[in-house]
Amino acid sequence: MILPLAELHIHLEGSLEPETIFALASKNGIDLPYESVEELRAHYEFNNLQSFLDLFYANMAVLRTSEDFKEITTAYLNRAHASGVRHVELFFDPQAHIERGLSLSEVISGIRAGLEEAEQRWGVTHKLIACFWRHAPAASAMEILKMIVTENHAIDGIGLDSSELGFPPELFEEVFSYAREHGLHVVAHAGEEGPADYIRQALDVLKVERVDHGIRCMDDPELVARLVKEQMPLTVCPLSNVRLRAVETLADHPLPQMLEAGLKVSLHSDDPAYFGGYLDANISAVAEQFSLTVSDLATLARNSFEGSFLDEAARKSRLAEVDAWLALQLDTTRRD
Repeated sequence: MILPLAELHIHLEGSLEPETIFALASKNGIDLPYESVEELRAHYEFNNLQSFLDLFYANMAVLRTSEDFKEITTAYLNRAHASGVRHVELFFDPQAHIERGLSLSEVISGIRAGLEEAEQRWGVTHKLIACFWRHAPAASAMEILKMIVTENHAIDGIGLDSSELGFPPELFEEVFSYAREHGLHVVAHAGEEGPADYIRQALDVLKVERVDHGIRCMDDPELVARLVKEQMPLTVCPLSNVRLRAVETLADHPLPQMLEAGLKVSLHSDDPAYFGGYLDANISAVAEQFSLTVSDLATLARNSFEGSFLDEAARKSRLAEVDAWLALQLDTTRRD
């Protein structure tokens, strides 16, 4: 029995594997600046967040049709299901596609088709979250958000991503207020490269329900105490943090200290095609590095479902699956 998980921090465009990039480029008649998959992979060494984003946004130019979005959604969910994912709250970047001339309808209908097919095939439930660029003017985010609302697009929430340093959450106060007023869930990347104060702004100004990354909270004991008291979900992405140099090595990652402090941490893959692993690889890496017990893994899994936007009945059902997994592991250990 595989550990059941919710993946709450996954960028659809970050699941674009090099082989898929070449296949879509060929299908859509796009010339790539690389001669081979191997040459493209050679660029997957990043010095920081921005060096990754430059390649990330360039590669998504191969996405041209609604069918392309369905294809990559299905490919991600196939892999995620094999990793134990039973619920996904999928991010996508509308600005990246609208500026290339695609419509919201083309993008969202393709993603939704992939999500719904996966639910029918594997029982993987889903939410869809539109993430806005923090490096672009807040007015751009507001324009697209109003389009989402007035045209009644099938979106469950909004997020905030892209370059963090120099773009504090407070710049997007009106955008997040508008989203909340219209019944959308709100999350935001904060405290990956940016300081702990960005996490505080996400809480107090944007009034987020969940913080994506959040590892810099450990620089601020008062903030840690608040996050513990409020049981604010933090969606941590260990392999991403290492590849983007947010931490030097996995051994330097603050995950053990975060768990010990009582923070509501869960693990996720972020942009798995770029950072060396899907959710199962992230789980395996930290379990080995920090000698996590099966009880620790069950805690991380429970936190993922408790931090999700599932309704109460669905959440209880998934938590029961985690409990069943843990009971089986403990029973196997006792018999061995």
